[in-house]
Amino acid sequence: MYRRGLGTSSTNIVLAIVFVWRQGIILLIGVPSIVVMQDYIKESDNLVSFHDQIRDCDSILSPMETLLSGFQVEIGSISSDIKVLQEKSMDMSLKLKNRKVAESKLAKFVEDIIVPPRMVDIIVDGEPSSNGGKQLVLLFFIGFLDKVSHFDACVVGLTVLCSMYEFVDPMVKASKALNDVQPELEKLRQKAVSKVFDFIVQKLQALRKPKTNIQILQQNVLLKYKYVISFLKEHSKEVYSEVRGAYIDTMNKVLSAHFRAYIQALEKLQLDIATSNDLIGVETRSTSLFSRGREPLKNRSAVFALGERLNVLKASSLKYPYEVLFRSLHKLLMDTATSEYLFCDEFFGEESIFYEIFAGPFAVIDEHFNSILPNCYDAIGLMLMIQIIYQHQLIMSRRRIPCLDSYLDKVNISLWPRFKMVFDMHLSSLRNANVKLLWEDDIHPHYVMRRYAEFTASLIHLNVEYGDGQLELNMERLRMTIDDLLMKLATMFSKPKLQVVFLINNYDMTIAVLKEAGPEGGRIQLHFEELLKSNTGVFVEELLVEHFSDLIRFVKTRACKYSK
Repeated sequence: MYRRGLGTSSTNIVLAIVFVWRQGIILLIGVPSIVVMQDYIKESDNLVSFHDQIRDCDSILSPMETLLSGFQVEIGSISSDIKVLQEKSMDMSLKLKNRKVAESKLAKFVEDIIVPPRMVDIIVDGEPSSNGGKQLVLLFFIGFLDKVSHFDACVVGLTVLCSMYEFVDPMVKASKALNDVQPELEKLRQKAVSKVFDFIVQKLQALRKPKTNIQILQQNVLLKYKYVISFLKEHSKEVYSEVRGAYIDTMNKVLSAHFRAYIQALEKLQLDIATSNDLIGVETRSTSLFSRGREPLKNRSAVFALGERLNVLKASSLKYPYEVLFRSLHKLLMDTATSEYLFCDEFFGEESIFYEIFAGPFAVIDEHFNSILPNCYDAIGLMLMIQIIYQHQLIMSRRRIPCLDSYLDKVNISLWPRFKMVFDMHLSSLRNANVKLLWEDDIHPHYVMRRYAEFTASLIHLNVEYGDGQLELNMERLRMTIDDLLMKLATMFSKPKLQVVFLINNYDMTIAVLKEAGPEGGRIQLHFEELLKSNTGVFVEELLVEHFSDLIRFVKTRACKYSK
């Protein structure tokens, strides 16, 4: 009923509004007021009814207004609640974001701090010899320690894989949680270090086995575990020092034994070339019943005689000059030192270990060399060894391996004084030579001169690349000495003609030997060529005097008369 009454009043209101609107239009268009008044009187009842309806409408709408006002108040309250909820939502979102950040950091913190049970089981119960056991121990343990120690690990199963772990927040190191875990961590470290030490020592013991190829064992086995050395160096320096000392002691003894055995084998192949009596100025004839004659230094094999060619069927009986053995020994030293130096640098990261390892091998080689050098009177062999050392220095320089620099310099310094001493012995043998014992009634080239020619040609040839000025001065001294001795031998002939022929034959032989050795004769060859030319002129004059003395006398007499 309320709804129906409300609808009727609404209709009356509309009619009233229409009436008023109509009356307003009439007023605007200027209808006379009397007409308006008449219409108003006619509609007075309706107006009264309209007024009552308006009053009824007000009474009906008043509760509505109250209701709507309350609704408006409630809507305002809801709006304020929505604002509060929005603020709470934003606050909760910020807290959630912060908690997620905190959770991620806390998760990483917990991951850094926690000791995984699986890692503990592997470290405590794992067997180093089991497949991957030791690798997993180090993988877990090194990886864990890395997070709190900034340690770079290199492990993946049976291969070596370098991987860089991230640095951890310093807050972790200062946390109480880490302090709680630290004792357990220390126990695990000690356990891992113990197993690592036993494992690596076991690998090093394989180097002591006889007939072991050390280089292959180092490259194919030990280098796989170089991360073990890095682990020990970082987390247990005491154990690292023990492993380092064990390796140095092992390799020192092994290499010393190898070089000692190799030197002993080489000594059986040594061919003695010269003794203290094998000098240029020593005569070859026997001086007593028990003294043996000596042959010239250069001995060519006969074309039709078997001679030493039979040795080809007896390979085990072949012997070699000491410079061949010297080169073989030092080539082995170079290759072994290069391999060991590179291995020590990669495996231990220390170059100083090499010198501690090779203290033994160097001592073995020095002992051998010091026993050989004082008894070496082979000047050519000494010069060859000097050249060998020079070539080996170039090889090591091209390899960029400096580990043998001091040793090769020391050997070179030892060889030069010995060479100078032997050279001076040759020089003294010429100066102090007994001309009467050396002289033979034979105008052919003297064997002393042949020795000199071959000796000089050899030194000139060897000095081409080396270019030692002191050696050239010494050869010039030797040349002056041989000139004096040759002139003394020539004066032993009674006839001047024989003296000149003797000199010509010796000069010619010397020039031929120098040319045969190579085109590097230099000033010495030019000197003998000038002597040959001058003595050839003297010989021609001697022949002319011998066969055409009257004619020469006649020509000289006539020449004097004509000149007057």
